[in-house]
Amino acid sequence: MALATLVPGSSSIRCSFPVFAFCTMCNPNKLQPFISRRVGVIAGMSSLSLIIDGTMSNKTANSFDFRMTVPDQTAEEARSLIGDHAQALLDVKSLIESESWREAQRELRMNSAYLKQDIYTIIQSKEGSIRPLLRKLYADLFNNVTKLDYAARDKDVARAQECYINVAAVLNDLLSRI
Repeated sequence: MALATLVPGSSSIRCSFPVFAFCTMCNPNKLQPFISRRVGVIAGMSSLSLIIDGTMSNKTANSFDFRMTVPDQTAEEARSLIGDHAQALLDVKSLIESESWREAQRELRMNSAYLKQDIYTIIQSKEGSIRPLLRKLYADLFNNVTKLDYAARDKDVARAQECYINVAAVLNDLLSRI
């Protein structure tokens, strides 16, 4: 099945049916791009539809949740939950000591995510003059949590214990200021 045929005795090409990529219309020596409006609109609408389906769907597996605060969580609710979440984060010590690295990472990630939401909600409810100090402590705490996670991944007992001590110290300082 030929898309185009060469006419004998000439240098022109005759198209046997529509070609959407390139077609020689006027001058056989020049190739001119040819895309109809209909094809362009169909391609654009299908692309837009795929983008909307991919971004607006709540069914995507393992998708990231970029919200920092729980929409309905108030500062009072965060204050009531922060103690439990902080204690759950500190309970990771027993997993580190027993060298249960996978479980330690799982618990660390889950509990630090809840604690992060609570602390962020509380910081946002505080007055502006003390927020910079609280944000610095917040950053220090979760940087140390990340280092602890990496130490657990690498199964480095000494570094994990050092990071745990840093997490506990910064967490106690932060909780005393909140």
